[in-house]
Amino acid sequence: MNTIEATLVNPLMGKEIPLPTYSTEGSAGIDLRACITDPLTLQPGETKLIGSGIAINIHNPNLAAMLLPRSGLGVNHGIVLANLVGLIDSDYRKEVKIAVWNRSNTPFTIEPGSRICQMVFIPIVQVNFKWVDSLKDNQRDGFGSTGLS
Repeated sequence: MNTIEATLVNPLMGKEIPLPTYSTEGSAGIDLRACITDPLTLQPGETKLIGSGIAINIHNPNLAAMLLPRSGLGVNHGIVLANLVGLIDSDYRKEVKIAVWNRSNTPFTIEPGSRICQMVFIPIVQVNFKWVDSLKDNQRDGFGSTGLS
């Protein structure tokens, strides 16, 4: 198992708001919670940036963290991530912030400590481009290469 340094940047964490954890042994993502003191109501179509209360130090340029929406919030309430997925580079050290968007037609209230997204860690491969005059054609049709829309 890889070890990632984490620090608490909000005094609510570990006290009023539980620390991020994996919900089960088989969970791929760590649940991040709304580190807020009061309930926050998102109006239809509204986006807000919510602190997670933690900062992380991945250390390893071959790893990154991704923030993913919680499926239950998205399906049942229309609450998703504003940019649909968040990427945290290995050299980012500030508080992990979560941009949430209410894509529904109904106001939704986020309570302090509510689980609002998941953070997963993924391998990263950086590449070097070799610049060429053209690429060899491979007979694919392009976007949607099956020819079906």
